[in-house]
Parts: sequence; C-alpha cells; structure tokens
Amino acid sequence: MLNSALKWVGSKRRIMDTLRQHLPTAPGRRLVEPFVGSAAVFLNTDFDSYLLADINGDLINFHNVAKEYPEELIGLGQLMFANHRSQEGYLAVRASFNLRIEVSNIMRVAKFLYLNRHGYNGMCRYNRRGEFNIPFGKVDAPYFPEKEIRAFAEKAKNAVFLCCDFTESIEMAAPGDVIYCDPPYMPKTKTTGFTDYHTEGFGELHQYNLMYSLRAAAARGCHVVASNSDVAEALQCYGEFEIHHITAPRSVSCKSDGRGRVGEIIATMGAATC
Repeated sequence: MLNSALKWVGSKRRIMDTLRQHLPTAPGRRLVEPFVGSAAVFLNTDFDSYLLADINGDLINFHNVAKEYPEELIGLGQLMFANHRSQEGYLAVRASFNLRIEVSNIMRVAKFLYLNRHGYNGMCRYNRRGEFNIPFGKVDAPYFPEKEIRAFAEKAKNAVFLCCDFTESIEMAAPGDVIYCDPPYMPKTKTTGFTDYHTEGFGELHQYNLMYSLRAAAARGCHVVASNSDVAEALQCYGEFEIHHITAPRSVSCKSDGRGRVGEIIATMGAATC
C-alpha cells in the first residue's frame, strides 16, 4: 500500500481493498478521477494510464511539481520544515502563501506541503477571498514525506494532472474509461459537512450535476463509480445506480467521539452496451 505525501480529509487509503472491487482494470484501460485529492486511489490501483483532475489549483500544482521535480521539492521542503517549527513560523508561511510572493513555483508547492503537514488535521480549506485559513496543528515533529514524494514521481509517469471542474474532466472520458468520483460528501448533520476545500464550495446542486454527468458518461460507454455519505439525500440522488453500503474511518471531527467508523456508499453504473 502506497501512502500519499499529503494528509487529506476523506482519503480512501484505508478502504482501498473494498474500493478496488468496483474499479475494473483491463489492458489499455484508463482511470479518470475528477476529485483526485491526495491521489490515494491513483497510488493504489494499476491502470495503464490516468487522467487526474481537481478544481483546487494548489493541489494540482503540488501533484505536477512532485511528478516533475521531486528532488527539488524534497530539498526545499526539508529546509522549510526545519526552519519553521513554531506556530509563529506556521503563520508566517501561511501569510506569505496567501500573498503569493514566492520566487518560484516549486517554493509555492513546498509551502503547500508544509501547511498541509503542519496545519490542523491536515485539512485544506479556503475562505471566500481564496485565502488558506487552516490554523496551526500543534504537532511536535511533523513527518516529512520524502519517500512518498519519490514513489509518487515514479508512479506518475503515466498520469496527467489537470486543474478543472468535474464536468470538464468527465467530458474528457472516453468509452472504456473507468471514472471514480470522491466529491465532498453530503453532510450527515449540519455540523459534520466539509465542503469548503475550494472557494466555491460544493452544495446540493453540485451533487446532482455530478450524478447527471456520471449517468451521461455511463451512457457513452464509461464504467462510473462514486462515493458519498450513507444518507437519504445521497441514496435519492443515486437512485438509478447500484448502491453498495460500507463503513469507513473518518477523522474530520475535532471531538474524539466523532472519529469512529461511519456509513458510506459506493454507487456504480456499468457502461452502456449498444
């Protein structure tokens, strides 16, 4: 099992054995992910090629730099981890990240990695002005993912990373492709939803537009799969799909009793045949 260089809310790493059962591989097949996140699914599947997308530009920038310049990223990242160990250092890096005053793109990516590993719970959240606003995580010695960056760069040789909306990446899928979507989930309660990892958020209209896009992709020959919360709203949204109920560990809540296993669904629809 390969680990991502990034900490990520809702990572699928711990349910990959279950998820892989719904992602059929075959010679020549490509996996399309419109919500690539930390790339845990990509890292732990074996498709011939990958189209990996996300609306979060900082995230896609990280993946592209880690793919093309892993050693430079490791060098800058290690210096940043060593020189900014305190809350004051974290706030200084966050402020400069939001001001976009980097001397190079690799430096910006190193800051993103630093903020991810030092911020609270590894969360990625922006306010409406597009500013990263996660508080300091108070971790004594954050792990630096040197080996994970190198493993990612090796695996990513057959992957393309794009910053775009989910509708665009799904439209790029060709007959025979497998599409896996892991969007921000429909909330179980008003306090458990986390949908602001990008400035636009992700509400009910986005959820239904995603479902319609996946249904259209299945009709033109793609095998489609989507994860979501096991709630009535999601079951209604994916009513025409085959639903598989699972449990998965979650870690968004700040309360220890909110970090147990919770219900999720895997919704699938096979490619239409002529």
